[in-house]
Amino acid sequence: MALTPSIPEAMRWLRQAMHDLQAARNDIQHCCPDWVLFKVHQALAKALVAAVLCRDEAFEGRGGLMGVAQRLEAEEPELRGLVLGLQWLCDHGMDAKATQYPSYHPLPMIPSEAFRNVDEKAVLKQAGKVLKTLKKHVDRK
Repeated sequence: MALTPSIPEAMRWLRQAMHDLQAARNDIQHCCPDWVLFKVHQALAKALVAAVLCRDEAFEGRGGLMGVAQRLEAEEPELRGLVLGLQWLCDHGMDAKATQYPSYHPLPMIPSEAFRNVDEKAVLKQAGKVLKTLKKHVDRK
């Protein structure tokens, strides 16, 4: 599916990113840290799409979240620190696959058991900072 690069399309993706982050906040401390991490991943993936679309570029998504963030940070000075913010989240469990699929964990563990010690509040705080940075970027365009 090709996305039309434009400010309205970028804003649409950004609105969904903000909704996804709110959904992650709704799950905090409900014994579902794997879902909090997954929803954070989804929110930031959509915010990165928005950041690309507002630059009047088609979104290709090569390189995953980190690849897109590295390219954006290299080309947009106001996004300095974006990669570090995302890396912190990845280091604390944010992932689209490991949070959802048992095959990413040793037997007999499942994702809901693998992320029990995640500091959900710290993850949401960091995700909020990253999303705020991307929102400011989109809003400036």
